[in-house]
Amino acid sequence: MPKIAVLDDYQHIALTMADWTALGSSAEVTVFNDHEADESALARRLADFDVICVMRERTPMPRTLLERLPNLRLLVTTGARNASIDMEAATEKGITVCHTRGKMHPTPELTWGLILALARHIPFEHGQMQKGNGQTTVGRTLNGSTLGLLGLGRLGSQVADYGKAFGMNLIAWSQNLTEERAAEQGAKRVEKDELFSQADFISIHLVLSERTRALVGKHELGLMKPTAYLVNTSRGPIVDEDALVAALQEKVIAGAGLDTYGTEPLPADHPLRSLDNVVLTPHLGYVTEDTMEVFYKDTVENIKAWMDGRPVRVLNPETLK
Repeated sequence: MPKIAVLDDYQHIALTMADWTALGSSAEVTVFNDHEADESALARRLADFDVICVMRERTPMPRTLLERLPNLRLLVTTGARNASIDMEAATEKGITVCHTRGKMHPTPELTWGLILALARHIPFEHGQMQKGNGQTTVGRTLNGSTLGLLGLGRLGSQVADYGKAFGMNLIAWSQNLTEERAAEQGAKRVEKDELFSQADFISIHLVLSERTRALVGKHELGLMKPTAYLVNTSRGPIVDEDALVAALQEKVIAGAGLDTYGTEPLPADHPLRSLDNVVLTPHLGYVTEDTMEVFYKDTVENIKAWMDGRPVRVLNPETLK
């Protein structure tokens, strides 16, 4: 009888988004709605499970944890990427790692929500309205402003399309971006320093890797206009968080819209929570009903296929580079 653990179901929806009875009466499914950050406590919690289902990168699976899970045979991650799984260690231990499909549109849509929230001070003015006050700030127009895209892949290209719809000027940079590729998306390729110094809004759409970790630091933030905003719906560690907090506190930049952080969930006492020039969301870029349905239905299908000895959607380590 396989014992299955479903981790980090914050919204208590895992069992309603898919038909888990398809796994048969022999499968024992346990859902954890909380997040356990302590590795020793997590190892004790998961030691008896044959199958573990992780929600994106909420709970990392490093070698030190995998080596303490003697029964683990199948690891299912939602989405096509999960850089927090030690694939080498999983392979050595004979653990099959598979993934689900996903949706491309939710994160770019949230990106645009953050941009609009920053430009028109929507959260702040909402708070003022609830206090009985009238308008206290002056917003800015997106039309004619410059949108700098740090990454112009699948997600960055969608954000570029939204920028064009709002009449913004588009510039872009990534380590592999060519002038031709940028032009295809209606953007101009510039060097990294140019992007940070010219853009009114900078939106990050890069994969987290050793090349991109702390790519945005004190130098890059110092190049930005004091009226410019930084938006990150990609991965928290792409930005040097200490440098960002300092830049926001000292008003080096106008503000930031953030959905991802170096530590998630974001600690309750984190300094970002006390700033008045940020819009914060709890890594909900991908969390929509249709996405979660795909995640959990594919999770069940993967487990069922594995139980039946059929092929599963094996995670390709090459996608993590």
